[in-house]
Amino acid sequence: MRKITLGKTNITVNKNGFGALPIQRISTKDAVYLLHKAYDHGIDFYDTARFYTDSEEKLGLAFEDRRDKIILASKTAAQNTVDFWSNLETTLHNLKTDYLDIYQFHNIPFCPKPGDGTGLYEAMLKAKTQGKIRHIAITNHRLSVVHDAIDSGLYDTLQFPFSYLSSGQELELVKKCAASNMGFIAMKALAGGLINNSAAAYAYMLQFENVLPIWGIQREKELDEFLSYQENEPVLNGKLDSAIRHDLKELQGDFCRGCGYCMPCPAGIEINNCARMSLLIRRSPSAAHLTEEAQAKMKKIEDCLHCGKCKTKCPYGLDTPALLKRNYKDYKEILAGKKL
Repeated sequence: MRKITLGKTNITVNKNGFGALPIQRISTKDAVYLLHKAYDHGIDFYDTARFYTDSEEKLGLAFEDRRDKIILASKTAAQNTVDFWSNLETTLHNLKTDYLDIYQFHNIPFCPKPGDGTGLYEAMLKAKTQGKIRHIAITNHRLSVVHDAIDSGLYDTLQFPFSYLSSGQELELVKKCAASNMGFIAMKALAGGLINNSAAAYAYMLQFENVLPIWGIQREKELDEFLSYQENEPVLNGKLDSAIRHDLKELQGDFCRGCGYCMPCPAGIEINNCARMSLLIRRSPSAAHLTEEAQAKMKKIEDCLHCGKCKTKCPYGLDTPALLKRNYKDYKEILAGKKL
């Protein structure tokens, strides 16, 4: 079982991290079962957020009796100190703990620093002095904010999207964090579900000694895949290399990652799914993509106000309205042929 140390935190954990966003979609019973199975097979890093509805509560129920055996990371999207303290107390209550190993600013549009007028970083420091958090961290999708955070030297870990579809800019971040002794936590290691070869994704991550991938796990079969790689590590051989090259050709560049930071849409369009529907259908075919409910969601694209708000909020600089238009056109053609 491979281990990783998260930079200057000196936290050493299994290189298989558990991303707990998806467990909000399953029952409490199923979530606790999944979490216990992960723990029983050596997974000891769990990442959640105040934003992930009841994810924290499910983790609290699962790990209240073994808190000292795991590393817990959560996040706050607070942009003022009142919300910061409220979020922190709620998170500690939900997780049934009196401290967090890592507490992260959650994709806010700037890098909090001492003296910036928000009081946010000072609140983090106070919480650390009080013993409520052990390490101060940040997550983001914006390269400018991330570089600012690394250069500041104020943060112990960075969480950022990273997968084998990433560009040279993301690879540079990994190297920069290593040089700064800053832990790198990789979210969206499966590119929001568009990468369907978990062995290739896992093998790719093994190349980076300072990267901890957190796999978003919702189903037992998904967990079983990643557990199997702990003892039988996949290798980037001809087959897996070929799979990566194929995906790079098809996916790298102008595609929606499904992060949802463009939401909400004033016209009620479910942008984070509708703007990548063509890829979802082709890479993860499901009859659910063609139900009446799904068709109604795609039809909402016709109500686009062309206000441009989604485009300005996209952390990847995508022309979201154009993506919606292309996906809707393709979707109607798929419907006409009734083929997945």
